[in-house]
Amino acid sequence: MAGSTSKIAVIGLGSMGLGMARSLLRAGHEVSGYDVTAVAIAALAEAGGRAGTSPADAAADAQIVAVVVVNAAQTEAVLFAADGIVPAMAPGGVVISCATMAPAAAKALGARCAEQGVLYLDAPMSGGAVRAGSGELTFMASGTDEAFAAARPALDAMAGKVYELGDEAGIGASFKIVNQLLAGVHIAAACEAITFASKLGLDIAKVYEVITASAGNSWMFENRVPHILDGDYAPKSAVNIFTKDLGIVSDIGRAETFPLPIAASALQMFLMTAAAGMGRDDDSSPARLIAQITGIDLPPAKTA
Repeated sequence: MAGSTSKIAVIGLGSMGLGMARSLLRAGHEVSGYDVTAVAIAALAEAGGRAGTSPADAAADAQIVAVVVVNAAQTEAVLFAADGIVPAMAPGGVVISCATMAPAAAKALGARCAEQGVLYLDAPMSGGAVRAGSGELTFMASGTDEAFAAARPALDAMAGKVYELGDEAGIGASFKIVNQLLAGVHIAAACEAITFASKLGLDIAKVYEVITASAGNSWMFENRVPHILDGDYAPKSAVNIFTKDLGIVSDIGRAETFPLPIAASALQMFLMTAAAGMGRDDDSSPARLIAQITGIDLPPAKTA
């Protein structure tokens, strides 16, 4: 099927899902989509996709459906609710499940799809909105050979790299949760470091320049600190994403009697930021929390 036109639906048209839909359209696929917000649906229509009136309507006769929602509960609802996608899909179709969730939840969803004759690819992704829009995401995927084959036309359009990590759902989710442990810790560390630099009286723009050319740099430092320098806390990825994802990490650690002290500290930083009213703001907002607590000055936050 690679290189041919497929009928593909994208459910969840946030910054990631909309970018993925645009990449699919650019590759020549017939794309429909659904989101709970009218603005997102309008953006898909403007890009050339078909705006569905419900998940089921968007997925009607689709060969592939990418589910790009926040968590396992939303994924379950999109798949199996009264207006869900599973009964509406084309026979033999495949669900590409992209939400970060606990491995056990991915396994359970995969089993339910199999019971109803639908293939399921456990395929959380990484790369951010820019790479979603350019078709260069990294997918950490697991599922049957049949699921990979059925999903290939969409993956070819959306991904720069697809890791095929195993033959059953839950493995991809496990890889993604390790990634999110590191991502959350690195963001928290970046926020702590740049505010510490401000406390020392340093020019934080110059700190950014120096650190990004030094051994202390990380992808998250390089990507998120510009949000702080610009005072731009419009959510590219929200604080609440990391209260969820690091919460999953914490739950798994507790269940496995495995200590995760650094991840736990990062989780507390995101929880404090959410409790201070910034849960829906950009995940670089822990820097603002630290600034408020310590009385340091950061570039003023832009207002909408």
